[in-house]
Amino acid sequence: MSNIRVRFAPSPTGDLHIGGVRTALFNWLFARNKGGEFILRIEDTDEARSTEESVKVILDAMKWLELKWGEGPGNECLKYAPYYQMKRKEQGIYQKYADELVIKRLAYHCYCTPEEVDEMRKEAQANKLPPKYDGRCSHLTSEQKKQKETDGRKAVIRFKMPDLGITVLNDLIRRRVEFDNSLLDDFVIMKASGVPTYNFACVVDDYLMEITHVLRGDDHISNTPRQMHIYNALGWKMPEFAHMAMILGHDGARLSKRHGHTSVLEYRKEGYLQEALINYLALLGWSTEDSQQIFTIEELEQKFSIERCGTSPSIFDPVKLLWLNGEKIRSKAPEQVYELFIDWLKYTNNEKLIENWDIDLLKKAIVLEHDKIKLLKDIPSLVDFFFAKDIEYKEEAVQKTLLSEKSKDSAKFVLTESVVRLANQQDFSSAALEQYARALAAEKNIKTGQVFHPIRVAISGRTQGPSLFHMMEVMGKNEVVRRINVTINKFFKTV
Repeated sequence: MSNIRVRFAPSPTGDLHIGGVRTALFNWLFARNKGGEFILRIEDTDEARSTEESVKVILDAMKWLELKWGEGPGNECLKYAPYYQMKRKEQGIYQKYADELVIKRLAYHCYCTPEEVDEMRKEAQANKLPPKYDGRCSHLTSEQKKQKETDGRKAVIRFKMPDLGITVLNDLIRRRVEFDNSLLDDFVIMKASGVPTYNFACVVDDYLMEITHVLRGDDHISNTPRQMHIYNALGWKMPEFAHMAMILGHDGARLSKRHGHTSVLEYRKEGYLQEALINYLALLGWSTEDSQQIFTIEELEQKFSIERCGTSPSIFDPVKLLWLNGEKIRSKAPEQVYELFIDWLKYTNNEKLIENWDIDLLKKAIVLEHDKIKLLKDIPSLVDFFFAKDIEYKEEAVQKTLLSEKSKDSAKFVLTESVVRLANQQDFSSAALEQYARALAAEKNIKTGQVFHPIRVAISGRTQGPSLFHMMEVMGKNEVVRRINVTINKFFKTV
């Protein structure tokens, strides 16, 4: 295939959500795999809900995800611009083709009020007929139209649908899909305000922008027969259609806030990596023959194909996403993790968290805790004890390891011995420190845990953390001795 052109066309009525990003990603991957062009178009014809702030959120999310568009806002091609529908509306693009359909008697002006249309549908339902507009305005004479206008009624333009037969969609994912034309009503293509509706505007734009493939969620599949009839009415070649299965929550309901974050940038705030989210979303509705789970971006570009997209809904699993994020973090060098962490702090305005921290020590601490980091936001809670002047002791750790009847005597002995011996320890490498601790246990005929655990709690305040002896090496002799002294004075000082 040559000259492949696909588009992602979000409506700026809120945040960019997971389903929208999956649509953008599949379009982007398809274009990259085929050597085609990926276009970003803003469908802002919802006058009441579209906002500039939502446009900014969409663009920011796309930039963070690195789904770079070849054409679109900020990167316009004069042949196809503008890439905002309301700007295209101002140029009269949609009105031109709506008028053409009216002249051909394939569309007509309708003066019915929303209340009247609603009443028609209720009456049809009561008579066990399809609940649709009955087409009464398609038969108005010129005099009747003038009278409607004199009465102050404003007209929409409706597209005239065939009453009989079927419309057949040959979908790239779902194969043959049939629609009964008798169930489809004459739908509005231009509002009374002169703003085009979705079904009309996207057809005009896709044609004029020479879109070859329309890849979108299957919640749009019911729109497709209407759009196909517009293509035929205007004598235009249709793009290929591919409708991707929905993403559902664990309970089988449509994805919503109760299933976790739906807004993409919330995942950025949580400390997810862009590549982890991309990798995970690629697995929602698509797979390789060998069921590969972890991909680089380059591998996704190379292996993606529409033929491998499924027709069954995908279940969004936050646990798997978190696992995958941890895998991506572990695959990076600690220095890269540090840089990503700093970027996250800046993005979330949390730079004050580390304003008094020693950066070299932070980098060393990240090395120690590298394997435990699942989210970038985990890092402060994993390493903050390295930078605390006053140790924050966990109550459970103190009671179990230092003060219980079983442990207090050996803990006091180990700490009072260690504060002296470690001060004189020449080699403060992790290997030498481990040798020291094991030798002390052997000397006093106690278990190694009776040496390791009190020292850990004394210098960190907790029972969990990085490798004890690596932690001591990174902390340094003076700080380790100081902390053990503080612990002795706090819990074992004889009054």
